[in-house]
Amino acid sequence: MRRETVQGWLLILPALLLLVAFTHWPAATTIIDSFYTTPKGSRPPRFVGFENYADLMTDPVFWTALRNNAVYALWTIPASVILALVMALAVNTAIPGRALVRMAYFTPTMLPMIAVANIWLFFFTPDYGLFDHVLGFFGGVRHNWLGDRDTALPAMIVVAVWKEAGFFMIFYLAALQAMPPDLKECAALEGSSRWNFFRRVTLPLLMPTTLFVLVNAVINAFRLVDHVVVMTRGGPDNATTLLLYYIYEAGFRFWDQALAATLTVVLLALLGLLAWLQFGVLGKRVHYR
Repeated sequence: MRRETVQGWLLILPALLLLVAFTHWPAATTIIDSFYTTPKGSRPPRFVGFENYADLMTDPVFWTALRNNAVYALWTIPASVILALVMALAVNTAIPGRALVRMAYFTPTMLPMIAVANIWLFFFTPDYGLFDHVLGFFGGVRHNWLGDRDTALPAMIVVAVWKEAGFFMIFYLAALQAMPPDLKECAALEGSSRWNFFRRVTLPLLMPTTLFVLVNAVINAFRLVDHVVVMTRGGPDNATTLLLYYIYEAGFRFWDQALAATLTVVLLALLGLLAWLQFGVLGKRVHYR
């Protein structure tokens, strides 16, 4: 028994070392750094306790970024998950050109984040962008989509949903194809409608997949930085500044290590709370009963 235990630990040791080196150790050092000032030149970091967190509570940019991220998450998460489920249901049926439709849905996922940002940057470009050309064709007024506070964040949300829905669709499609076909046949014999079968059988059986997709959707909603850097750089007037982009600016543009570490700890705590809520609330409903 002891030999098997040692062999088991030796097998997971490489992965465990990588996990500690690139996940747990950086998280621990970041928490420690959040209690110190930023070292500058020959001046070493100085312990200040919770002063960095107190300063963060009075930082208007932080609250703007937090509010933007909340709006971004509340729109992108349900929109991408629902759209992915609808697409999976569509391509799971016998439709003409089903393989091409599946490929078309999944193609945005394979594109690099920077490429996607540049493609949509052309769509949103004032005067000669695709959207302004379409509006002009129908007699609409041309608009600076990324330069207006009211439309900049919604434009980013559209890009994110377009990018992520195809990725989530793959998981729903795999779950749908793994369902026993006997269930649908039995429901048809009992005279159950398609909507009733979807609500009573298909949707409950998809709950484990939905939980997995939701966890990934929440993570994606709080780790966006590529599109912001390429398309708006947080503007106009911090209208598209998200938490991770604010961390990026604090750490690599202003070289404020203390602020970046404090923001990172807050983001980790927020993600931990959301993960606890997801597994605590939805985790009890992932099995069909």
